[in-house]
Amino acid sequence: MKNFIQDGNTLTIAAPSGGVTSGQFVVQGRLVGVASAAAAQGASVAIVTEGVFTLAKVTTDVVTLGEALYWDSSVSKLTDTPGTNSKPLVGYAVEAAGNGATTVKCRVVPTVQIGPSA
Repeated sequence: MKNFIQDGNTLTIAAPSGGVTSGQFVVQGRLVGVASAAAAQGASVAIVTEGVFTLAKVTTDVVTLGEALYWDSSVSKLTDTPGTNSKPLVGYAVEAAGNGATTVKCRVVPTVQIGPSA
């Protein structure tokens, strides 16, 4: 078809303020993904928008398999606690991660939904 551009699983965007490191979770507006390489602020970087990644989580959260995960920009970690506008839904846990765990395996979803009121 003439109007097809790409599958959208990987998008090239300008790196956000402060730049990114390889494997860093990136939120730009309502786009989310994981940086495939390091890039300085404003430089082009490919982000992978779908897949399962090991990502930092709030250490005290007790995450269950299949639980919704939200991005808490105030601590730059995933959390299981939703919040109005400030914590977008970004994926789902593909395994449990208990209190004390610093990471969780997350199925990143390609579109961001704003979290409900807590």
